[in-house]
Amino acid sequence: MGRNWFSSRWAAVVVGLLVGAMAGLAVYQGSRLTGQSLFVLCGTTAGGVAAIVVHGYARNVQLTEVTVSVPQFSDLHFAVTADNKQVAWRLFVETVTRVSVQPLMEGTGLIREAMNSLYALFATTREILTQTQPSRRAGKTPTVEHLAIAMLNNEIRPFLSRWHPQLLHWAQENKSLPESAWPDAAECRSELTAMQERLSRYAIGFGELAGLPEATEVMVGNLGPTFDAPQQRSAYGRNAGGKI
Repeated sequence: MGRNWFSSRWAAVVVGLLVGAMAGLAVYQGSRLTGQSLFVLCGTTAGGVAAIVVHGYARNVQLTEVTVSVPQFSDLHFAVTADNKQVAWRLFVETVTRVSVQPLMEGTGLIREAMNSLYALFATTREILTQTQPSRRAGKTPTVEHLAIAMLNNEIRPFLSRWHPQLLHWAQENKSLPESAWPDAAECRSELTAMQERLSRYAIGFGELAGLPEATEVMVGNLGPTFDAPQQRSAYGRNAGGKI
C-alpha cells in the first residue's frame, strides 16, 4: 500500500509542492545575498544550467559508428546519431516496400510500372530529406543524407534519364503494340535488374544506419522457419510470400 501511495497522483502533488517550496525559499534567500555570496550563487546556477545543456546535447549527438557496403564505393564508415537513425528508418521503409527493388523477371510485369515506382521513390526520398534538418557530421564521415543522395544521383536518375524517354517515345509511336514488342525491352530489363540489386544494398545500408538488426532478413520478408506464409501470386507472376 505504501508503494502504491508513492506512485499515486497525490504523491506527485505533494512532492511537487515540497520542491516548489524549497525552490521559492532558495530564491528568497538568494535575493538577500550581496557581494561575494551573490556572485558565488550566480556562478553555481550558471554552471548547473550549462551542465544540463551540455549533457542533453551530448545525449542527442552521441555517435555510433556503422560500416556500410555501398555499390560503386568501398566500405563507408558512418557516424550515426539518434536524429539520423530516424531518417534512415524512413528511407529504409520507403525503399524496401516499393516495386522498384523487387525483381522484374523476363516476360512478367511492366517496365513502365517499375519506372513509375522509381519516380515515386525518388520523389519520396527527396521529400524526406527536405523535411529534416541536416545530420551533424563528425569529421569527414558521411551521413545518411550522403547515402540517400548517392542512391538518387548515381542509380535512379541515370537509369530513368536514359530509359524513360526511349520507352515513352516508342510507346507514343506504337500505341497499338504491347510493351513486350519494344525492341530495347530486354536490354532495359537487364539494366533494371542490375540496378535493383544495387538499390537493395542501399536499402540494407539504410536499415543498418537505423540500427535495425538483420536488415537483410527484414527486407526480404523472412519471418523465420516457424512461420508458414500463405503463397500468393504477385503481379510479376511469382510467389509473393506476403511481400509488398
